Amino acid sequence: MGTTLDADVALTPLNGDPRPMGDWVTVFHLVMVVLDPYTYESSWMIDTAGRILRSFTGADCRVAFLVTSSPEEAEEFLGPWSREILTFADQDRSVVRALGLESLPAVVHLDHRLSLRASAEGWNPPEWRAFATELSRMMSWQAPVIPAPGDPSPFMGTPAQG
Repeated sequence: MGTTLDADVALTPLNGDPRPMGDWVTVFHLVMVVLDPYTYESSWMIDTAGRILRSFTGADCRVAFLVTSSPEEAEEFLGPWSREILTFADQDRSVVRALGLESLPAVVHLDHRLSLRASAEGWNPPEWRAFATELSRMMSWQAPVIPAPGDPSPFMGTPAQG
């Protein structure tokens, strides 16, 4: 992908203080699904994204949601998923800008050097499946089924900058 993020860009977990992004990739790669809680499209993806992230919780990567809101709004938006899967709030969308995302929902994979290894934007099941297949190959893991019964129909997504 060619993009390397600034290690000082802060990620804010729901129940903690902001820490530089570089702190989150010292041991494991970071895989995040980015959602905008102010759009219907992202709300359609909550369970699908949670299922995909859950399938990688035992792999050699850290999985998380990144929600473009305050921590309180992110917790309300995700409901029980915010307690099961690490969740970051990006109220000012600084992380979204650093990632260079144009459309949400999105899924991203960052390695130890904070290089963007792969991403998919909008909900295009073949692109998300290719993303998950490559991540599975890199992690020596089993890729989830994408799309699965109950997943939403494909859609373009909404502007990442709000």
